[in-house]
Amino acid sequence: MYSYEDRMRAVALYIKLGKRPKATIRQLGYPSKNALKGWYLEYEHHLDLRLGFAPRAPKFTQAQKEAALEHYRTHGRCVSATMRALGYPGRATLTAWVREAFPEISKAVTGRTGRPRYP
Repeated sequence: MYSYEDRMRAVALYIKLGKRPKATIRQLGYPSKNALKGWYLEYEHHLDLRLGFAPRAPKFTQAQKEAALEHYRTHGRCVSATMRALGYPGRATLTAWVREAFPEISKAVTGRTGRPRYP
């Protein structure tokens, strides 16, 4: 991540050098060509750059998360069945929610324990 000042310095130099990305990158040592072009387009559109980065809005609401966790808890604690019944979320997301909501369920032991070893 680059600071606001670093990004403004890069955009100003990019404009000064005639919008030549390679010359700008060679002189500054940063950023990539695509990052520089993105910063320039943002500067051109808004006449300034954002100070920070806005976090992405959550994909699922809190109510959807609670509904998924309730279904998981009441229907046998099965991730696959919950995903199938509700149609959301993905396995990784639901597993993360379950680990957050039910920390006592750390790992499930599946499969065989192995053959007994006889001397």
